[in-house]
Amino acid sequence: MRKRRLAACLAVPLAVAMLATACGGGDSGAPRDTVTVEWGEPENPLVPGNTTETNGSNVMDALFAGLVKYSPDDSSVHNEMAESIQPSPDHRFYTIKIKPGWTFHDGSPVTAESFVKAWNYTAYGPNGQQGGSFFEQIKGYDELNPEEEGATPPTDQLSGLKVVDPTTFTVELKAPLTIFPTMLGYGAFYPLPERFFADPEGFEQHPIGNGPFKFESRVPNESLTVSRYDGFQGEDKAKIGKVQFKVYDELDTAYEDLVSGNLDFVRQVPVSALAGDIWRTDLGDGAQEKPGLLTQNIAFPLYDQRFQNPDLRKAISMAIDRETITRQIFAGSRTPADGWVAPSVQGYVPNQCGEYCTYDPQKAKELLAKAGGFQGTLQIISNGDGGHSEWSEAVASSIRQTLGIDVRFTPTPTFSEFRRQASAREFSGMFRTGWIADYPSIESFLTQLYRTGASSNDYEYSNPEFDAALDRANAAPTIPEAERRYAAAERILAQDMPVIPLWSQPVQAGLSDRLADAKATPFRKLDLTSVTLKPQQP
Repeated sequence: MRKRRLAACLAVPLAVAMLATACGGGDSGAPRDTVTVEWGEPENPLVPGNTTETNGSNVMDALFAGLVKYSPDDSSVHNEMAESIQPSPDHRFYTIKIKPGWTFHDGSPVTAESFVKAWNYTAYGPNGQQGGSFFEQIKGYDELNPEEEGATPPTDQLSGLKVVDPTTFTVELKAPLTIFPTMLGYGAFYPLPERFFADPEGFEQHPIGNGPFKFESRVPNESLTVSRYDGFQGEDKAKIGKVQFKVYDELDTAYEDLVSGNLDFVRQVPVSALAGDIWRTDLGDGAQEKPGLLTQNIAFPLYDQRFQNPDLRKAISMAIDRETITRQIFAGSRTPADGWVAPSVQGYVPNQCGEYCTYDPQKAKELLAKAGGFQGTLQIISNGDGGHSEWSEAVASSIRQTLGIDVRFTPTPTFSEFRRQASAREFSGMFRTGWIADYPSIESFLTQLYRTGASSNDYEYSNPEFDAALDRANAAPTIPEAERRYAAAERILAQDMPVIPLWSQPVQAGLSDRLADAKATPFRKLDLTSVTLKPQQP
């Protein structure tokens, strides 16, 4: 039986920070067959190859289907549009056959060329797509992305991609990559219709995918609505009519709307509802928790000379009391980090960070002195609309009390503005780099975050030794051996500490009692095709 608290807004349980919250109430106004989902403005227009953050990818996953898909229960990999993905013995050459009969939302067919043209467009450097580096292992990528600044690539086609027939294409890689099939469910690998290439700007205003839902409408900074695509050829067809993604500036406000019946899904329960398991009392059967592929970190802008010394970065890491913060702020629901990889992912190795992720005030002070101290104010920057204020304040307080330097939490109003600043390299202090795996592999916590020039390496970390370790892992003959080699690459990060691991977290999502069946995935998303509604009460 679900219990509800409708009388009052939530109070933050600790004095480290106070969030202004608003109580929701009344009818949401959404039609009966529309499910409403908590959301935030994405960083970029909704093009798969240019969408590498969570808000945008939530919509991409509704509008598009990939070659493979990930189980909402355990993130295991299954074919979606792919009939088969056949590797060569050395995992350097792949033959991909797609299922016939699939169409985009405009009725045009999805063909092998739909994938090849989309991948070429994303990989071509002058197009400036954030997901371009996902194709760096394909032969010809270097020609599309010359090192000389301002140089024009000699071609806009990846030489490693060949269309064989309407349902078959081949991929030749620069070097073996055993986990390549696992990667192919990520949004950067989605196909694109011909209409995109004819009118990219028009597509941005009205995306056309091949997934279970089609784009219907959008009001910027307010909502985006998708509706069921009845021509969807996948096995998991949508059972509801529409999904409305609603923009919230405060996670607490979204949670109150959930509790009061004005919202159907919250991706993350706010910390104000964790103390005393308030959220379980509020939501009853709608409180869902499962292991997640999620980590929370703080990064250094290594393009700022003040943060170049690794001893300074290690000192700050060792000044953070993770055990106390996770216990007091998150009611023990987070696990203090001992490395850069989530414990729930296959291939995780404990204690990769070693002493540098252990709270040690004396050693932290010694390292700070060795680094020559820190002058001025040290900022911790995060978006203010994602429920990060309390823990950011607590981390700032721990560093300040331990090292005796001025540390302040500086919120950026919205996630989209925060991401714009990250991409523009505008940060003058440490900044939040929470991460949700792109696909279920230890590699997803490493390559795109720490390889030189990678898509989410917003701090400009570069270490040739680390890059070479990734190359060795990519070339492993089996996935278990690849996992061992990726773990060896992870250990190199402890030498440099470009990013401070804070904690890993489970998925703690909230569902309304309108939903008869619904699943939060290990990627902290609502599995939209599993959602069904309870019969309407007379």
